Amino acid sequence: MHEVWGLAALWLGLALLATLISIWLRIATALSEIIVGTVAQLLIGALIGTTLGSDQPWIKFLSGTGAIVLTFLAGAELDPVVFKAKWKEASAIGFISFLAPFLGCTAAVYYLLDWSAQASWLTGVAMSTTSVAVVYAVMLELGLNKTEFGKTILAACFVTDLGTVIALGLIFAPFTMRTVIFIAISIVVFAVLPYITPRFFRKYGNRPSELEAKYLLLILFGLGALAAWSESEAVLPAYVIGMVLAGTVGKDHSLIRRLRTLTFGLLTPFYFIRAGSYVSLGAVIAAPFALFVLFMSKMLTKIVGIYPVTKSYNYDHKDGMYTTLLMSTGLTFGSISALFGLTHGIVDQQQYSLLIVAVIASAVIPTIIANAFFVPKYLLPKLDSPAREPKKSAAVEP
Repeated sequence: MHEVWGLAALWLGLALLATLISIWLRIATALSEIIVGTVAQLLIGALIGTTLGSDQPWIKFLSGTGAIVLTFLAGAELDPVVFKAKWKEASAIGFISFLAPFLGCTAAVYYLLDWSAQASWLTGVAMSTTSVAVVYAVMLELGLNKTEFGKTILAACFVTDLGTVIALGLIFAPFTMRTVIFIAISIVVFAVLPYITPRFFRKYGNRPSELEAKYLLLILFGLGALAAWSESEAVLPAYVIGMVLAGTVGKDHSLIRRLRTLTFGLLTPFYFIRAGSYVSLGAVIAAPFALFVLFMSKMLTKIVGIYPVTKSYNYDHKDGMYTTLLMSTGLTFGSISALFGLTHGIVDQQQYSLLIVAVIASAVIPTIIANAFFVPKYLLPKLDSPAREPKKSAAVEP
């Protein structure tokens, strides 16, 4: 057992290092964990000729659990009140944020890079995402998460990522009788969860035994197992479970904090470090044109798709660009989709490495530009007052 404990200590040491780097550089922890995983795998392989053990069964389990619970938490962060009030706006921005890069990036890699049809569709899925983690961190840092403007952007992120989750399932999961059974059972569970969960928690919750966490993990693992049995991906039902419970579990801030402690303290470091360990820097250096095509196809399709939609809802130029750039970020679901493609043989090592690096670039570059030039500063001094609407263009004001 000493090998297991030693390997666990190594991985958590890398996770601690990644957290310190994220604090020093003020970047998302998930981003620093991917980078640390990439560099650690390279150094360990070069110095002692071994690996990080990314394919160890227990590491794969913790990694998969991290992806599932993180996906659930992303869905649970949805604000039902804001989404109900601004559903047209959030849905329009979120849908085009998914559709434009999904189709555009698929076509770009298929025709310009000559990737296979399956690899091209997987690329479209991975590049279509918006990083809820990055957007939420930016909103939290500036205080925009308290405004209607910020909450609308977050709601649009959920629409985008829901499209990604559905596309990943529909395109790459074989449609069989098992799929029909999985969908049928999932619909029933999604329908009854909002009714059963709050009543169950009121009667038996708020105890040191953490019944709520065990209950949620049971649901997530159960539907995850059913998804895997149907030859789909275990993370797919987790996002919808989070969404349907956003009005109950999402409002229990104490429970959400405890789940975040479990998820970000133990589980997600194994997921993101493992994702980074599969990156081949040599493959990236050998294909700079492919990396350029991946990154620019995502940026251009996001901008061309989203910015006109923001103008149709009377956003002024800076608010429209700020929304567009934040919706152009990608990290969590992009890396989940890329790793799905690698583990299922849809993309090879070089294609996976290029996808991960493009995803990381999309998490960093648009965020830097947005915060440097397009922050809606007129909202910042008024965070303690009722949230204001996005500033209207002068040309459309009466």
